[in-house]
Amino acid sequence: MNLGWTEIILVGAIALLLFGPSKLPSLGKSLGEAIRGFKRGISEDPGTEKEVHQQISENKAAPLNQETVQAEEKDKNQQS
Repeated sequence: MNLGWTEIILVGAIALLLFGPSKLPSLGKSLGEAIRGFKRGISEDPGTEKEVHQQISENKAAPLNQETVQAEEKDKNQQS
């Protein structure tokens, strides 16, 4: 994808007409943040996510929801 100066100026002029001069800086900022977030998400280590899920599932001190607590209490009562 090779953009020349004329194409860049044309895209800028169309954006200026569509969004106006007051919204154009905030639009550029939000677009830049979205691109940075996307790049960060792509480059994130997929092994880290697996480790986090494993730690959450192994953590018995803090159950994930109330149903888990009730199921554990029921199991304890049945064993007694």
